[in-house]
Amino acid sequence: MAETERRRRRQAVGEVKRGLILVAARQVFARHGLEGASLRAIAAEAGYTPAALYFHFDSKEAIYGELLAQSLASLKEAVEAAVAAVPAADGPEGRLRAAARAFFRFYAESPQELDLGFYLMRGGVGPKGVGRARDRDLNARLAAGLAPIGRAAREMGVPEGDAGTLTADIFAHLVGVLLLAHTGRLRLFGTAAATLVEGYLDARLAAASLPASA
Repeated sequence: MAETERRRRRQAVGEVKRGLILVAARQVFARHGLEGASLRAIAAEAGYTPAALYFHFDSKEAIYGELLAQSLASLKEAVEAAVAAVPAADGPEGRLRAAARAFFRFYAESPQELDLGFYLMRGGVGPKGVGRARDRDLNARLAAGLAPIGRAAREMGVPEGDAGTLTADIFAHLVGVLLLAHTGRLRLFGTAAATLVEGYLDARLAAASLPASA
């Protein structure tokens, strides 16, 4: 029993230290981006030695991947909760709208998650990754967050391949609007991000509902 309790305490302490490292890393990534960050800087921010970090993470990419995985898990929870709250009478179109709105709202209300998700933390726009295996896992997590959109589209009668295209189209539009809002560019047009999203969903869903011969 004593050994079990000691093991449990060590695990709890390790989890606390891991959490502190992740908090510190997010701050360092926000200042320097993935490319400009270093394990030494993260260790200093967390109040640990670089050697202590290696006990929990083998690289800065592993830390970034963990932060992004947590963010995408929160995204998935937010989207699924929004879809679950849709009344049955609203049908699959209501669920698709709810999923798209929840995705947009998640990043609109937490722009730091947008920075993290698209490697915008001082790194600029460009193809980036944190290792092939981690990239596959993170892409799968993002796909899981978007899955309710494709599922609702198929329930509306949209063919499998077209449902995937529709999901990608909605994803691209939402991200584009989010980036314009995040950088203040929408002020040029005197419109609001939410207005653009709702108008787009109205038009896109109306087109998706048309018979194939229309």
